[in-house]
Amino acid sequence: MSYRTLYLGSTNPAKLDAVQAVFTPDQGFTVVARSAPSGVADQPRSDDETRTGAVNRAHWLVRQPGVELGLGLEGGLVDHAGDMWLCNWGALATSRGHLLVASGARIPLPRELAQSLRKGGELGDVVDSWSGREGVRHREGAIGILTEGEVSRADLLGHIVRLLFGQWRYLGESRVS
Repeated sequence: MSYRTLYLGSTNPAKLDAVQAVFTPDQGFTVVARSAPSGVADQPRSDDETRTGAVNRAHWLVRQPGVELGLGLEGGLVDHAGDMWLCNWGALATSRGHLLVASGARIPLPRELAQSLRKGGELGDVVDSWSGREGVRHREGAIGILTEGEVSRADLLGHIVRLLFGQWRYLGESRVS
């Protein structure tokens, strides 16, 4: 089997878990986590900004020497119809200039969380304070807290990673790699 290396534009354990669950050695992959700049605010506040962050991470990776496949994941917030929602985007870029993009499930935030976030807080910090836990963004994520563990951050991001992997396979890796 020919192995490929996929670079993930983050060292966040939840993101790495999501990617390693899909791009597996059985599928012929080695995953390398590398910090990559998003080029957007630490707390993206729209679909456009969140998508841009994922795309920027993926593109940055494939501009590095020897990197053929780069994957960026970005979580953000969206105000819609008076509620604030979690949003997540992913992008898979190739050194040949191809780009695949996907978005994931959404869930509204409790009003007290949304109020704190509208005052300028960052989701991870606000959720840590609100839940009385530390490092939620690196483990279960806000989604894990808000679903009582039914869906973790890795689960949520894994859905996006599977969408990207499926698109890549459908288009034929030889055409998009």
